[in-house]
Amino acid sequence: MSTTIEEREETEEQTEEMPADQRRRQLKRERARQREQEVENALSEAEETVELKVFRYDPEVPEKEEPRFDSFEIPFHEGMTVLDALIYSRDVYDSSLTFRHSCRQAVCGSDALFVNGRQRLGCKTQLVDLDWPVRIEPLPHQDVVKDLVVDMEHFYEQMQAVEPFFDPDETPDGELEEQRQDPQNREKIKLSTRCIWCGACMSSCNVAAGDNQYLGPAAINKAYRFAMDEREGEDRKQERLRIVEQEHGVWRCQTQFSCTEVCPKDIPLTEHIQELKRESVKNNLKFW
Repeated sequence: MSTTIEEREETEEQTEEMPADQRRRQLKRERARQREQEVENALSEAEETVELKVFRYDPEVPEKEEPRFDSFEIPFHEGMTVLDALIYSRDVYDSSLTFRHSCRQAVCGSDALFVNGRQRLGCKTQLVDLDWPVRIEPLPHQDVVKDLVVDMEHFYEQMQAVEPFFDPDETPDGELEEQRQDPQNREKIKLSTRCIWCGACMSSCNVAAGDNQYLGPAAINKAYRFAMDEREGEDRKQERLRIVEQEHGVWRCQTQFSCTEVCPKDIPLTEHIQELKRESVKNNLKFW
């Protein structure tokens, strides 16, 4: 059987590539064996190990479309957080394990997770404080994008709905002069300013789970932060109160305190919602 020049060249190229492919495969196997040996050594040398049961889901990979839990055995050390354990699992066992994290100092709010049946920040949660094995899932009541990553778009939309920015009636005359605030007023709103937009409170709220239009505790807290600030313009405050007193605003809250219980920054969210209810009532009272 005769072959064309192109076919002969293609065959020669494949033949030349085969040894290289074999070397790459061999190198990959050697690295895998080396990594397995390192893991075995780390586990054997560790005084204690902890098992993670991690939720897995990837809609883009056919064999991973069905949600499941994968187990990872982690060498435990004092001070280890849930985020530390997840990073170890990703770096050592499965590089496709997906989760959000950034500052690792409980400031960015990106690593909110559902750990042992409760909303928590991965970087703030110590493994020693949890029951083992540790079960890690994405935040409930939100669409899962992949593994532990959820779609936060709706949460951000609700936060923006309360228009979270200052709009004072007057600004200082001096270019570098600051807007002064009474210390008592600062103390009043101080806790509300701690919000890191992690979404834990929204995920824990049964009302938000059943009412997609409900502003939610985080957004209402953000409205509180500006409405109760004495530097806010009076007209702007009235507009802000009208936003939160609408049908899917503060009156949808059933005072279950679930948002307050899971807030990683200890913000009294339920109290702030109730105070905005009182402000709304006073704002609508008319005396003849």
